[in-house]
Amino acid sequence: MKEFVLKYGCNPNQKNSKIYMEDGTDLPVEILNGRPGYINFLDAFNSWQLVKELDAALNMPAATSFKHVSPTSAAVGNPLSDAQKKAFFVDDIEGLDESPLACAYARARGTDRQSSFGDWIALSRECDATTAMIIKREVSDGIIAPSYTDEALEILKSKRKGSYNIVKIDPNYVPAEAEKKQVFGITFEQGRNNLKIDPECLNNIVTENKFLSEDAKRDLVIALITLKYTQSNSVCYAYDGQAIGVGAGQQSRILCTRLAGSKADLWHLRQHEKCLSLPFRADIGRPDRDNCIDIYLSENPDEILADGEWQKFFTECPAVFTKEEQRAYLDTITGVSLGSDAFFPFGDNIERGKRSGVSYVAQPGGSVRDDQVIETCNKYGMAMCFTGTRLFHH
Repeated sequence: MKEFVLKYGCNPNQKNSKIYMEDGTDLPVEILNGRPGYINFLDAFNSWQLVKELDAALNMPAATSFKHVSPTSAAVGNPLSDAQKKAFFVDDIEGLDESPLACAYARARGTDRQSSFGDWIALSRECDATTAMIIKREVSDGIIAPSYTDEALEILKSKRKGSYNIVKIDPNYVPAEAEKKQVFGITFEQGRNNLKIDPECLNNIVTENKFLSEDAKRDLVIALITLKYTQSNSVCYAYDGQAIGVGAGQQSRILCTRLAGSKADLWHLRQHEKCLSLPFRADIGRPDRDNCIDIYLSENPDEILADGEWQKFFTECPAVFTKEEQRAYLDTITGVSLGSDAFFPFGDNIERGKRSGVSYVAQPGGSVRDDQVIETCNKYGMAMCFTGTRLFHH
């Protein structure tokens, strides 16, 4: 296939839209089902790069959930605890423990479920039936993977009344070294960001604490590769083999850190027994449950707990999960990794990371206040690496 004509571009008024290879060669993708759009393909090609690099760096199957050209999360195929299975709404998926790829997607989708509503999915390895069963029941725009089992393909083709977007990509495709795009009729050209991210890039530890566990190295690599394909400015918290909070596209570094930290906090809080035991009515679907849980954990839980409201969602009125209780629970969390796509200019980013259980940090370094940031890490016994490489993505 030399080109694929799209219905429209970013918006319906932007016509004459298509994808094609500038050199006239065949596209490295095959559309197995549906008709992906312009933004779908932007998500597809960015997300595929992310999971392919994660798999190569850690030798584990990887998955990501993308929305508007940034990942809501990315994960590798670690097994899930019982609490995670319940929190991610996959405790009823048969064969989950036997499919590392399904575990990876369950993690990626379960991280920030509201943001993932209507996501684009990328898988680093062949999509199996177990993974397809998770995808089938979630609201999603499409998927890209190197291959699909026959059973998985049939399951996915049944989504959206047979119109679900399924894209197969050639895993051996290597793009040209130079990449171009146009803005306002002006062509931009740059070399591709072929920076290799792996545990070796974490060797320059600048803090008093020089110890990085193997889990910390894995999680820092996940954070950095996730940031490589996240709209800048961006910050990522990672834990237990997955990104648990992504702050994308903020003009201020501390706003990135706060946004991502609040998402990481919600990830942990959703696994608290008070959330896991919420007595939902049987007729309440997953999207409404997601919304209820977020409101339950918010500053205004009365929106769903007030008399006349709780009856719409629950079989009985849940006990309030107070902010004091939430804070006490979060204060027990440690071992979280924090990555940044550019240097932290002030120690306030580290202070905010500490509130979300951060023990490990990776960032480029190079600020005139590096000493202040290092001092703040030392105050909390954190280990911090300077990678020496910025990861801006626009």
